[in-house]
Amino acid sequence: MVERVVATPEARVWIDKLTAQNGTLAFHQSGGCCDGSSPMCFAEGEFKIGASDVKLGAIGDAQFFIAADQYKLWEHTQLIIDVVKGRGASFSLEIPEGVRFLTRGRMFTDAEMAELKLSPLRPANAA
Repeated sequence: MVERVVATPEARVWIDKLTAQNGTLAFHQSGGCCDGSSPMCFAEGEFKIGASDVKLGAIGDAQFFIAADQYKLWEHTQLIIDVVKGRGASFSLEIPEGVRFLTRGRMFTDAEMAELKLSPLRPANAA
């Protein structure tokens, strides 16, 4: 099954480390400028998911949400969460560690798009 969001092995190491320190995590991909467009990592429940946000998927146990307007722009793209050295200018949990998450992407193939159309997104507040 094709996933809408995945993480690189390096990002998974940091997600596991942050989970050990903070408990279950949640990510939110907004559409701000500069670091505001980076995926933000929070302890679950520390960030209020908006009514117009959608659940894109999960990376391990960490749920991943995206602003609905951003989803419309990226719906043909698999989000690949990666990590690089350097401090971002956000409240994301990894920032004090001297790294920051970033989003890379790749276009879905026609076959993957057909598969994805069979599994629609759910609003963030859906069970």
